[in-house]
Amino acid sequence: MIMRIRGVVLPERVERTFWTDGEVLRTEPPAGRGAGREVETVVDGGWLVPGLVDVHTHPGAEEPEHGFDEAALRRHLEAHRDAGVLLVRTPGTMRRMPGWVDTEPGLPRVRSAGRWLATPGRFFPGVGRDLREDRLPGAAVEEATAASGWCKIIGDWRWDEPAVPLDVMTAAVDAVHAIGGRVAVHCQTAEGSRNAVLSGADSLEHGMHLDPGLLELMARQGTAYIPTLGAFAESAEVWRGRERSAKRSAWLAGWEGMVANVRAAYEAGVTVLAGTDTFPCGTVAAESRQLFDAGLPAGEAVGAASWTARKWLGLPGLADGAPADLVAYDRDPTAHPEVLGRPARIVLRGRVVR
Repeated sequence: MIMRIRGVVLPERVERTFWTDGEVLRTEPPAGRGAGREVETVVDGGWLVPGLVDVHTHPGAEEPEHGFDEAALRRHLEAHRDAGVLLVRTPGTMRRMPGWVDTEPGLPRVRSAGRWLATPGRFFPGVGRDLREDRLPGAAVEEATAASGWCKIIGDWRWDEPAVPLDVMTAAVDAVHAIGGRVAVHCQTAEGSRNAVLSGADSLEHGMHLDPGLLELMARQGTAYIPTLGAFAESAEVWRGRERSAKRSAWLAGWEGMVANVRAAYEAGVTVLAGTDTFPCGTVAAESRQLFDAGLPAGEAVGAASWTARKWLGLPGLADGAPADLVAYDRDPTAHPEVLGRPARIVLRGRVVR
């Protein structure tokens, strides 16, 4: 069956009609209509958004002690799909993604980064791939090669302990870039954020205590900023209620800097993206709203969870030959941010899933 889809396409804000041809979109009716291929109009009006994207999610295990579970992985990916999240990037998992993830037509597309890479003392013991600093470049290449071209390095851990040294981080990033891969770095300290930027990493995950003076360099070299605000917002309230201490002050200063850097990064030309890093899965619309509340313009906040993220991960928006992955809304989500989490119709791989 061929599906017909009509609506105002974002971000172009132009009304268009698409037809599905298997798993891709076409701007002209596919050949073969009337020869056993029925046409059904599944969206007729409203607003069309390329499938939503969560660029920082860890399906498969909700707590470090639970271990990786393939049944949980399926449930988590289905929760993403049912919210209109049709593409996810998993920057680190306990185990590499099983092969069936890429062959299931009813699940979101996945861009994985293999196992977390953790040098001594810089992650939950045994959860990631634990290794010495001198082994980091080789392991980074291995994970990027075995995954979707990405690897994830834990760049720092405790607030008052050293980050991965700059020379070690740079060697790992250079090694992965040499094979055409990309590197995501977890960073929650000033040193960790600085070393991630100076090494040329492709994305800063969290970026606590990020020096705003580094934003122009991030923009020039294409390092994206993924603050995962929603995952930290509730913790901020907890920390505010605790007794004063050096750790409390450091944590709250890092949180406030993350929020302030959203607008500053946008103004500097940095790509700001939406990642949840929390459960339940399928809440990237709320993360988009967090970015909007932090000062990202409405269109940019929606794009951070849709077309901007898709382009950054190497997929097009809504165009001829693009994947038939889209979300339809009754109202413009750039004018009404609250509707992003309430899609009227979801189409994944040329099939209606809601």
